[in-house]
Amino acid sequence: MIKKSLLSIVASACTLYCTVVSAAHPSDPPPNAPADIRCSGNILTVEYNGHLILRGVIGDSGGGFTTGEARQEVEGAVSQVFTLTSSKGQELTLNDTITAGDESFPCESDRPARGTEFVRHAIGMSLSRLNRAVYDRALDWVISVDEPAQVRVVPLESPAGEHRFSVLVIGNEICIRFRPHFYQKHRGLAFFEPWTYRVWDKPVVGWSSWFAYFDAITDVNVRNAADVLAETLKPYGLEYLQIDDGYQRNPVGWPDRWLVPNAKFPLGLTKLAEYIRQRGLLPGIWTNTSVWQDSMAETHRWFFVSDDSGKPFTSRWIGYALDGSNEQALDELVRPVYRNLREMGWEYFKVDALRHLRYEGYNSHTSFFSRKNIDPQIAFRDVAKAIRSEIGRDRFMLGCWGIRPELVGIIDGCRIGGDGFSLAGLAQYNSFNNVVWRNDPDHIELSAGEAYRSCMVTSMTGSLFMLTDKPERYRTEWVEPARRSIPVLFTRPGQLYDADASRSVHLGRVGSEMSGSGERVFDASRSTPYDMFLLEINRSFEYWVLLGRVGESAPFVRFRDMGLDPNKEYVVFEFWTKTYRGSFSEGFDPGHIDPKFGCQLYCIRERTNHPQLLATSRHITCGSYELAALSWSPRSLNGVSTVLPTEPYILYVLEPVGVEFANAECEGARLVETTKHGMVRELVLRSDGSKTVKWNIRYQ
Repeated sequence: MIKKSLLSIVASACTLYCTVVSAAHPSDPPPNAPADIRCSGNILTVEYNGHLILRGVIGDSGGGFTTGEARQEVEGAVSQVFTLTSSKGQELTLNDTITAGDESFPCESDRPARGTEFVRHAIGMSLSRLNRAVYDRALDWVISVDEPAQVRVVPLESPAGEHRFSVLVIGNEICIRFRPHFYQKHRGLAFFEPWTYRVWDKPVVGWSSWFAYFDAITDVNVRNAADVLAETLKPYGLEYLQIDDGYQRNPVGWPDRWLVPNAKFPLGLTKLAEYIRQRGLLPGIWTNTSVWQDSMAETHRWFFVSDDSGKPFTSRWIGYALDGSNEQALDELVRPVYRNLREMGWEYFKVDALRHLRYEGYNSHTSFFSRKNIDPQIAFRDVAKAIRSEIGRDRFMLGCWGIRPELVGIIDGCRIGGDGFSLAGLAQYNSFNNVVWRNDPDHIELSAGEAYRSCMVTSMTGSLFMLTDKPERYRTEWVEPARRSIPVLFTRPGQLYDADASRSVHLGRVGSEMSGSGERVFDASRSTPYDMFLLEINRSFEYWVLLGRVGESAPFVRFRDMGLDPNKEYVVFEFWTKTYRGSFSEGFDPGHIDPKFGCQLYCIRERTNHPQLLATSRHITCGSYELAALSWSPRSLNGVSTVLPTEPYILYVLEPVGVEFANAECEGARLVETTKHGMVRELVLRSDGSKTVKWNIRYQ
């Protein structure tokens, strides 16, 4: 651990910041080249892309040090290491400030030697003691410190347009590692150009008709779903209603087959979208990239990929494969569909069969593209680009299904696995989530044994959250885990590597797959050994950590392993069972998982010497969503919350021994009840309308 006597150095680093602003989205890509690293006396500077990104002061206790530098490039991946080595074996310190763009964040860039136990994400800036790096997403560079030196990264107050970080490094040898184009070259995502786009940072929470009705869906089903969702889940944060396969006229081909629905939708798609909007929801729609009209292939064979004989081929899943390099085909078959759907008012676009177009269509007929001297990947991207150009960047586009690295920068979300929800992908592609795109683990069914864990982990990781039950399910008690988990707050990953790399390690095989009829070795799988998810929450009024547990692989969890200060004491509260577990200094035994929930959610806060908030009832983040303010003043705990009229709002407050409750008041709501269970006081508030409530708890 970093010694307490040196923590003051971290604070002093706040004065060592530079004023150079790193552009969030420059017009030109940054160079895939080493930085300019210089050491002059005891001052270390790192410049990249014309900006000073690091300035540090070296402390050597007068013993002296030597420097060294090494550079390596392997298949375009540039690595640069700069070392500071003590001349006499004494401890060196490097006290520096890193300045990066407004999409940068602290993280781990390399798997630690001890292994990874948690899948990490953060709301706000991470304060984890596990962090050894700063990643600038807008420019795709990472600067990190190699083990075994001790590192402490602390976000600083920063001006608009940039983020600054104080970094304290201690060791007799310090290795600074710089890697440009990190996701693009080191992670193998050739089309990752984050300087051209931002990830979708608004909540994506909705309902899909697929598992509820499959292709038997009707106009009446959709309208009924809109009515139920508006009543039961919209007040809690659900926004989208997405109709799936079953509305189109088969066989699909010409645009009218999509735009004029079948007899089950007699009022048409425009009227249906209007009805969904009238219920306060955003309409979403499913399409795919298949063409099945034989007559079209006969009269417009030049629109399609052909075999060696020049005849358009057919396959089981894609039908006729549209040639993405043919602008006329895109103009006549693709663009009109999405242009008109947007004009009808559809907001969310799920584009299916993309894997089949790539595997059966393009990979299986590379000779077709070779004859045209065209890269099949580019032709594939052109199909998705045509869709994007018509729906615009203000509409959400989901690529479906399986991992789609060729569409990075075009799609907003990616269905990372097969048909049906899986937690595994959220540990296998955790580093992609909200950096490359938003991960979609597929639709959630509120079934016994799975409802709570699926909702919890999807929300904790900041992933795409779509339900898919029959609407009447949402009028039962099974709606509870969904209500507690939405809306999904925007997160950043705490690791730039995948906790479970067993799938992404094979991502290079995408270009050689010739069949999409089943999950490929690189698609998110159904199982993973990783069963603990960590979410840091850094709000202006408090910092706390959530531990989500979906298995019992660890009988004891240590605060040190969670990135918390092992010298401090923490209070632990389990959200689902509303149980206070106690106050602990090293770690705690999470115990067995209640089969009713199939998971545990622990809220972990630093213990104070006065009454403190443990959690609230509204959201699994235990206050991050609805709390606007929280403070302790002499003899009173004060807060500001947004309260729903549809349910009671409960505060869970820990009252230390010797503290005597006096009274509680609230402005904007009624205090219905206050009870004490052990050391925890529960205060129940009721509002007559959704409003901001100020509450105050006084003590004698």
